Amino acid sequence: MRKILFAIAFISLFTTFVLAHDNLIKRNENHQQDVTIKTVKVAGNVYVLYGQGGNIGVSAGKDGVLMIDDQFERISDRIKAALKELGSDTPRFIFNTHFHGDHTGGNPIFGKTGTIVAHDNVRKRLLMNEKPFPEFALPMITYAESVSIHFNGEKVNAVHYSNAHTDGDTVIFFTSSNVVHLGDHFFAGKFPFVDLDSGGSVPGLIKNVGELLQQIPSDAKIIPGHGEVSTLDRLKDYHQMLTDTSLIVRKEMKNNKSLDEIKKAGLPEKYKDWGTGFIKTDAWIETIYKSYSMNMLDMKKMEK
Repeated sequence: MRKILFAIAFISLFTTFVLAHDNLIKRNENHQQDVTIKTVKVAGNVYVLYGQGGNIGVSAGKDGVLMIDDQFERISDRIKAALKELGSDTPRFIFNTHFHGDHTGGNPIFGKTGTIVAHDNVRKRLLMNEKPFPEFALPMITYAESVSIHFNGEKVNAVHYSNAHTDGDTVIFFTSSNVVHLGDHFFAGKFPFVDLDSGGSVPGLIKNVGELLQQIPSDAKIIPGHGEVSTLDRLKDYHQMLTDTSLIVRKEMKNNKSLDEIKKAGLPEKYKDWGTGFIKTDAWIETIYKSYSMNMLDMKKMEK
């Protein structure tokens, strides 16, 4: 009986959290006033566009424009205007780092003239949308592990890292420009949103970021899914935060503390500023709690 009650409470809490994220995306989709697209050169051929939603990465050069994520359809004209300043408002390739609407909302516009590329699970999940995209707005090229495009004088590697933010996350490496776009693996200086209902996992996120720290050159520029362009040191700080806060919550779970008790105890003062983004401290504690609870439930199923 206790297991059933725990499962019901877990599903209720988790559903509330996912709906909050979905509602935030929908509000942004319908709000375009005062949205300014800011273009910043990162390095080599690569730029970042800050606007409303996930950061847009851009490669601009002799071969045209390649874009990473496309925010929302309603602000696509503003994005196009920014891209035109870089050479062309019709990108030849559009990578989707994952399926969330603040990263794929512009697909119905940019997919008319460009080729959308993403992991297999991105296409699958976009097909499951409440309002499915037309065929041209879906990824035309998909991959299970990785794909490379030779564009603007450099090799652009798109690599899938499984079960972190979602189950379809891609990291983009611009090998000559020495720039890496991490998508929502990285929320610079803030607690991340982990979509547990779509294959996301806190231990998976910790594992992937740890691997990326070993793979990314020490002098590389890093474009996060949200936040300012960063360095490897800032990514190290983020990984340390993920590891430390998860250990704190897991220790309390092992001591049979409830989620409410863990929230009441909170996290050390040094993590206060990390909770000033979309994901507040209570929500991050809840994410860790639920993610590791799901892992325990999965392990028990495997034992049967």
